[in-house]
Amino acid sequence: MEALLEPVFLNPFFTSKNPCSFHCPNLSKLPSKPLLVATFCAATPSPSPSPLLPQDSDKNSLQLSPDRTRDRRKVVRIAWEKLVRWSRSWRSKAKTDVLERTKKVVVLGGGSFGTAMAAHVANRKAQIEVSMLVRDPAVCRSINENHCNHKYFPDHKLPENVTATSDAKSALLGADYCLHAVPVQYSTSFLEGIAEHVDPGLPFISLSKGLELNTLRMMSQIIPQALKNPRQPFIALSGPSFALELMNKLPTAMVVASKDKKLAGAVQQLLSCSHLRISTSRDVTGVEIAGALKNVLAIAAGIVEGMNLGNNSMAALVAQGCSEIRWLATKMGAKPATITGLSGTGDIMLTCFVNLSRNKTVGVRLGSGEKLEDILSSMNQVAEGVSTAGAVIALAQKYNVKMPVLTAVARIMDSELTPNKAVLELMSLPQVEEV
Repeated sequence: MEALLEPVFLNPFFTSKNPCSFHCPNLSKLPSKPLLVATFCAATPSPSPSPLLPQDSDKNSLQLSPDRTRDRRKVVRIAWEKLVRWSRSWRSKAKTDVLERTKKVVVLGGGSFGTAMAAHVANRKAQIEVSMLVRDPAVCRSINENHCNHKYFPDHKLPENVTATSDAKSALLGADYCLHAVPVQYSTSFLEGIAEHVDPGLPFISLSKGLELNTLRMMSQIIPQALKNPRQPFIALSGPSFALELMNKLPTAMVVASKDKKLAGAVQQLLSCSHLRISTSRDVTGVEIAGALKNVLAIAAGIVEGMNLGNNSMAALVAQGCSEIRWLATKMGAKPATITGLSGTGDIMLTCFVNLSRNKTVGVRLGSGEKLEDILSSMNQVAEGVSTAGAVIALAQKYNVKMPVLTAVARIMDSELTPNKAVLELMSLPQVEEV
């Protein structure tokens, strides 16, 4: 059986249902596809009778003949070579006109992720002017005089085409794209204050993840309403991405979501490079809800770690949390595939299992016995999950979805439940059939 399955695992473009098929939207452009499939099928051993299966019960391992090993490796090598050729052909035909046309990008906010994205865009082309609109005069001076954001990345030099200003008018003047990196809870008041300087056709790429506490609005609703322009072009950027690793140019994959397919494609061209893969989606709701609620789940994961409840508990909690996010998101109109993709499961895995996450850090400290007020007062970054947790109960009631794990986090944030009591209550819930 290993001989039958191994080529499938080695090539991620094979589907699990049929080892002779591929899952790749542009595979029709691959040369000699029928030959590849026929070759693979010809090299696949017949399931019965099989000379590869041991006939002697004393044999403890499957043995491959040298000829069959060579055949298997040849099939995998051919598949990989065709994939590489297709990739090179696709890259050579990929449009670059968006990058060539872009003269200026404005970044709203001077936090860690906004800074990392400013540096990324500036590195795409030296001729692009990247203007960061920041409110902290010290950060502004640091960027302009020392080419670094001393508050978040004191050891990283920013490209010389990144500048900072506190003047909204000059920052937004002539911008081709806007990266919005202001925390969700402050976005409405911030945007209302700069609305007069925003061009009605300026595309807003939202980097902010969360839900507005009192209104339950997502950024796709906050931005056009705050700017009083329902037609303001909007794109959500999300996925498993720590700012520090972006600054270090480590391989990363993200998703841009917009109801305007052409606009999503343009932003994909603008941001994609050798170390950043950008996929496109039209499921804005799914991408935003997953990005918002994963922060709440990360707090729960941190609490489990802080209480030293073990790996079994962590796995069970994150699995349950993923289900709760999927239940709510689909009720709100999202696609299940979005929740299991990069912006859903991918982002959840990163935020819940890696200690660079500020939301998980809040949870770890809560689980260790610290008070929420003390934790937040000691942080220089916003943990969006703390505010978003307050919206969970309202959303669960509005869409009639049971969300025990995320609701427990919300009750801990409101000091209605201690972490120890939350564990006891969650473990005593009725045991039901998994669906």
